[in-house]
Amino acid sequence: MLKKSAHVPEPTRTAAMRARKSSQDRKAEILATILDLAFEVGPAHVTTGMLAGRLGLTQPAIYKHFPNKKDIWHEITNSLCARIRENLRQGATANDPPLAMLKQLVLGHLRLVTETPALPEIIVARDPGSDLTEARQQIHAAMGEFREALRGKLSDASKAGHLHHGLEIGDAEMLVFGVIQSLVLRLMVTRNPTLLEQDGERLFDLQLALMKTEGNPL
Repeated sequence: MLKKSAHVPEPTRTAAMRARKSSQDRKAEILATILDLAFEVGPAHVTTGMLAGRLGLTQPAIYKHFPNKKDIWHEITNSLCARIRENLRQGATANDPPLAMLKQLVLGHLRLVTETPALPEIIVARDPGSDLTEARQQIHAAMGEFREALRGKLSDASKAGHLHHGLEIGDAEMLVFGVIQSLVLRLMVTRNPTLLEQDGERLFDLQLALMKTEGNPL
């Protein structure tokens, strides 16, 4: 939850550095900076003072673009949910075999977390009644759609005979999603998102090798 604060963690930028930007560009900069700070200090601890200090703006200048704190998180939520669902649409329109489409979904999501490492922080935020409550609920819903898409690709692969006979689709989905969860947990501990995609592809391939039938490539 954003809070007003006089604390500024970084030196305020000089006037020369604060080049005039369009309203749209400034809003995008505010949203990106909020996400950066959310990863650094936790979403609930981001303040307008921190945001203003990072951008070299006054706090009233921020509210010129977003009337209140809830509007900021609402915009961020819409953007993150749209990116999650865009990954689903790309997977749904592909003409590749189901396991290749499954891999595309997994790596697409890891790419999103790499680019927006605050996403898991928002999902696990626990502050009832805060501006993050609605954000968390909506992102949880989008992630539910993501898990259903994983299940769908695994079901298609099973029907095509690409998975071991007797492997429950629910178990397979949990194993695949577990690869993502383990990488995200490591990210939250190490604060280093750079290896998500690289390690994610290798670990996904290892997991899938244990699940698919012999001679079935992605």
